[in-house]
Amino acid sequence: MTYPDVRPRRLRQTAALRRAVAQTRVHPADLVLPLFVKEGLTEPQPIASMPGVVQHSRESLRKVAAEAVAAGIGGVMLFGVPAERDATGSAGTDPDGILNVAIRDVIAEVGDSTVVMADLCLDEFTSHGHCGVLTPDGAVDNDATLDRYTALALAQAGAGAHVLGLSGMMDGQVGAVRRALDAAGHTDTVILAYAAKYASAFFGPFRDAVESALTGDRKAYQQDPANAREALREVALDVAEGADIVMVKPALPYLDIVASVAASVDVPVAAYQVSGEYAMVEAAAANGWLDRDRTIVETLTSIRRAGAQMILTYWALDAVPLLND
Repeated sequence: MTYPDVRPRRLRQTAALRRAVAQTRVHPADLVLPLFVKEGLTEPQPIASMPGVVQHSRESLRKVAAEAVAAGIGGVMLFGVPAERDATGSAGTDPDGILNVAIRDVIAEVGDSTVVMADLCLDEFTSHGHCGVLTPDGAVDNDATLDRYTALALAQAGAGAHVLGLSGMMDGQVGAVRRALDAAGHTDTVILAYAAKYASAFFGPFRDAVESALTGDRKAYQQDPANAREALREVALDVAEGADIVMVKPALPYLDIVASVAASVDVPVAAYQVSGEYAMVEAAAANGWLDRDRTIVETLTSIRRAGAQMILTYWALDAVPLLND
């Protein structure tokens, strides 16, 4: 049958009809809110390159975690900004380091009412800004870094984190952390593997948020944006090593990867709508070039449509009333 017998526009006439036949829906429980907590702050501190996002004090972190629970958001992902850094990121494994203290604070505030996730990486804690331990010639030492990751995992699981977000892109990191957790009795701690994390230009504002000391780039261990099949290999390795959830990062420039990963695995798939994605929309909206609210919903819907069951987004709280409208 052809026109005029077939008229697809019939199902688009009204908002009610469009809602009734919508093939993709985003629910607040699909969203995870990334949060930054900085050691020594007494009040939230704005991040210039991410309008509306702040570095939290411990007190304001607890407050926003409670707001996330009240809004029905699926989880929070915590990042720590320490007062001091060193070559091995020792602030990350210190039980009294800012991230581990923050995990305990949030657990004390919300308990199991939402999923409390912690970033498991060294970049926020190292004086050189890389995600691992360096060799004398400045390369990232994969295997020495795994030892640090297992120490981070034990510290974060000991603080009560429900989910550990392994974001460093070291070979074998999931297996090493899983073995360490299980040996220490943390068999219920979930591993969210940043399985396909690309060496992206869209990470720039995040480095402001964590006050990264990085010079140069991370192309030697994060994925080449030109490669797609490599992502499926990385994901398959992480699942085989024990990842409970796998993630693609960034999201919007890599929706093809999200879709391919979702079609290839039987574990939940997450995607991270990163700082650069957030910042460019906020900048365009501030200049009147985009409708901010519509763009937020459209981008989240596109990520969900590609196959991500879980979306890390700085708009999580802002999106809830838009999604419920």
